[in-house]
Amino acid sequence: MDGVLIIDKPAGMTSHDVVARVRRILGERRVGHTGTLDPFATGVLIVLAGRATRLAQFLSGASKEYEAIIRLGFSTDTGDLTGRRITQAQEKTNSWSEAEIEAALASLRGEIEQVPPMYSAKKIEGKKLYEFARRGEEVERKPVRVTIHTLELSGDVGKISPQHPDGSTDIHVRVACSAGTYVRTLAEDFGQRLGVGAHVVELRRTKAGDFDLQGATTLEQLEERVQQGSLDDILITADVAVGFLPCVSLTSQEVRRTQQGLPLKLESKPAFAEADWVRMRDESGTLVAVGAYDREAELVRPRVVLSLEQ
Repeated sequence: MDGVLIIDKPAGMTSHDVVARVRRILGERRVGHTGTLDPFATGVLIVLAGRATRLAQFLSGASKEYEAIIRLGFSTDTGDLTGRRITQAQEKTNSWSEAEIEAALASLRGEIEQVPPMYSAKKIEGKKLYEFARRGEEVERKPVRVTIHTLELSGDVGKISPQHPDGSTDIHVRVACSAGTYVRTLAEDFGQRLGVGAHVVELRRTKAGDFDLQGATTLEQLEERVQQGSLDDILITADVAVGFLPCVSLTSQEVRRTQQGLPLKLESKPAFAEADWVRMRDESGTLVAVGAYDREAELVRPRVVLSLEQ
């Protein structure tokens, strides 16, 4: 059971819960994911199974895209709807002009620095930040540089919605960003630009790297596939999962050497840069290993071996 699944994560489950569920459905112990989604969030979660779990390092840094609803009017201690309100709702929060909203959005595009939220899985001194937060402790966090490629009003619902009874109002946005970006923090910073508290009430990841919702499956659908014996229809091979990496083809003799961790001497000098990751495939297109290119020696050195020697 070696490959990649794109799961449409439901709300109310942690990413760890999803992994545990997939583990039970597949009957496969080696299952992992490449990027956490908050429990209230939904959408694309890349899940790796079997020997494909060794590919996590090549997929975890992929850019992400989201559809989010930001509630303007008050903040919460978690930055989302699951938290405790920490500011009072402000009246008439839908009084901004489109130009003011666009200026606030534009100020957050490009390279910015974010301070990771206390309620997050980021580790400080070996402990996850939310562990400190649940004990009521605030710890110093260093800003992290991230890139916001897109931050814009989303489609027809991009206009500010009518006010809620408490004076708050919702705005729908689309976000495309680098790995490690916290949309909750982005929402809070957006609110600050408008002089109002803000938090996220809905968050849906629509894309992670090359994988989007169109190729995603629910946990219920996954279970049905396994029962019907049609898992191969949705299981992405290891080679396809890292298809963005350049590749070299191996002869049967080179496959055996690669499985033993021995470097591959290239006959012609490829257009690889020093230390580029390279797919090492057998003649049928199966991924044998991912290697690092040594430009000076003109070698590809296997670093992550997936195919075992027979």
